[in-house]
Amino acid sequence: MKKIFLFTLTIIIFYSCENEPVFNPADYNSDLTITQNLNNGVSVLQILQNNNPSSFYGIEYGGGYIYHVNESTGELIVATDYSEIGNVAWGDVFELDTSFLIGDGDLNSESIILGNQNDNSTNGTEFGSDDYAFKIVSDLSHLGYDDWFIPSSNSMAAIYQNIHSIESGNFDESLIYWSSTKEGYFPYVMAFNFESWGGQPLPGSCLDVNGILIARKIQ
Repeated sequence: MKKIFLFTLTIIIFYSCENEPVFNPADYNSDLTITQNLNNGVSVLQILQNNNPSSFYGIEYGGGYIYHVNESTGELIVATDYSEIGNVAWGDVFELDTSFLIGDGDLNSESIILGNQNDNSTNGTEFGSDDYAFKIVSDLSHLGYDDWFIPSSNSMAAIYQNIHSIESGNFDESLIYWSSTKEGYFPYVMAFNFESWGGQPLPGSCLDVNGILIARKIQ
């Protein structure tokens, strides 16, 4: 009788295990937060099938706070304060136009670094070292990542709107930050003080020193 009982129990356990659904952590789980789904390896595009892009905004992930979601590719862009380094120079002062667009900060930063390497400042100012904002960030290893850049002016506005205005992020309201957008001799700068600039980047001066806010892309 005992043998019959053990045999029956074994069959029940076997069939119960066979019938249980197999949980794949890489599949979206509505019982988990977006952060938990991301950490489980669920793709951004899959999460977007069940959530709005705004659901990602302000989430701390990948070294920064999410401020942009590309709904076509699933690319995320995050940003974080790096004012611990102090106010730093723009670099050589020379005429250059770079992009305003969200996501172009990495290309802007490369253009500015290349411009510093090639510029002789016949009608500008030669900074004369690599201790300037864009070269510092290009060489930066921070929080385990080495693909940082300084965001464009439209990105700065999105950072204000999608992170700072919902009381997320770690940005210093007492600082002015560089953006990587420049028109001629005038780089755009940004403050995060709710009472002053209202989340809009404005033209500044290459001769100033300002704070650094850094961003990176996550695919």
